Amino acid sequence: MMKFLLWCLLFVLCWPLALLALVLYPLIWLLTLPFRLVGVAADALFELVRAVLFLPVRILSFGRV
Repeated sequence: MMKFLLWCLLFVLCWPLALLALVLYPLIWLLTLPFRLVGVAADALFELVRAVLFLPVRILSFGRV
């Protein structure tokens, strides 16, 4: 909602720039999509490494409880 209100404000102040932003936003979104996917994959990889490293600690602490 906030983005829409900001776009409306930009449309009132400078309508050519607002229309350009409206056209370019999907293109920029498509260009940044691979970087976001790589970020999700890297985050998943780091979580996997963390889980593997802490597995012995979890197993040992489970035996004490």
